[in-house]
Amino acid sequence: MGRTRTKKKASSKATDPSVQHAATQNAPSVASLLEKAQSFIVQCDYDLAQRFIGRILEQEPNNAEAKEMLGVVLLERGELDAAKETFLSLLPPNPDAPSPPPPSAHLYLAQLSAEDPRLALQHYQAAIDILSVQLKGKERATGETSKDDEVEFRSNIVRALVGQVEIWMDPSYDLCFEPDAEKTCENLIAQALQTDPGNAEALQILASVRMSQQRPDDAKDCLEKAWSVWKDLDLDDPKLPPIPTRLALVKLFLELTLYTPALLVLHGIMASDDQEVEAWYLEGWCFFMMSEQAQDNGGTLDDLTWQELAKDSRDCLETCQVLHANQEHPDKPILEHVRELIAKLDTLKITPSPIDGGEGEGEWEDVEVESSEDSDVEME
Repeated sequence: MGRTRTKKKASSKATDPSVQHAATQNAPSVASLLEKAQSFIVQCDYDLAQRFIGRILEQEPNNAEAKEMLGVVLLERGELDAAKETFLSLLPPNPDAPSPPPPSAHLYLAQLSAEDPRLALQHYQAAIDILSVQLKGKERATGETSKDDEVEFRSNIVRALVGQVEIWMDPSYDLCFEPDAEKTCENLIAQALQTDPGNAEALQILASVRMSQQRPDDAKDCLEKAWSVWKDLDLDDPKLPPIPTRLALVKLFLELTLYTPALLVLHGIMASDDQEVEAWYLEGWCFFMMSEQAQDNGGTLDDLTWQELAKDSRDCLETCQVLHANQEHPDKPILEHVRELIAKLDTLKITPSPIDGGEGEGEWEDVEVESSEDSDVEME
């Protein structure tokens, strides 16, 4: 906790130049405020993060890193228009935009431009161009980039290329019906794999393309290569793909009826975040399909009866339904499918397992108290 000062003492010394100078010297640096704001973002404490960001912008109104953090906070809160304006303030023609602009601003804006796929493609391309120049610039300046820097640059370029492929493949846009859509996707993926050979996300999107081309064996090969890149990594390894990427991998595994790897990936996701609604949904869906396969195979699959698999499915789906309601999750189609599957399990007389008394809630409270009391940088 920061030390408290009485109002009387503060006011009596307010005009003393030596006290003012000492206060200035003791004020937290922008670097320490940035570090603290970032730590609160990681903890999902967006109110405290915004308070620290506000202090930074009071000292340096054009601090690009603080503006980007503010955009992230607004995005996480669902204030999409405000987040978009914040990220746009980091780009030309805004007179206060840094030069070059941060590629991350373009990446965020690409994700916020779902209503305009061509604008999203432009933002992704702008990010790719900036990152490519920065990568080459570092190589020219130093003769080589550090391994960590190079990995980060290349993975971000690949992520932007993958984002472009996803837009071209999205059936909700007209782009996927254009004559050159398939060739464009192939070229973008080739560029991604040239940028970072063996990149798991590039291989995964290639598998999606192969699935759309009715080439399941090729898709399976791509998925196995993609998964092999990171399946043995520790859960806290920064090289582990983000959860949305792993969930996308699970969907492809399920589409190819590869249930065992799908469950292994899901277990890793839940070990990191057991409140992930889509993970519980996909696990319930996986067990449901395994139960159906067991019925077709004489009643068992991998030494489990179809009833046991159906019971596991019911439990996962019930958990998903509760989390969906508690989090006011925006994905309504997930909830509709969950209810449809539960109705089918009801007809099979598969009931959920008894709930054993909500343990773990105290631990969540402890975490919240810990984070709220963490005030190494004085707020007042």
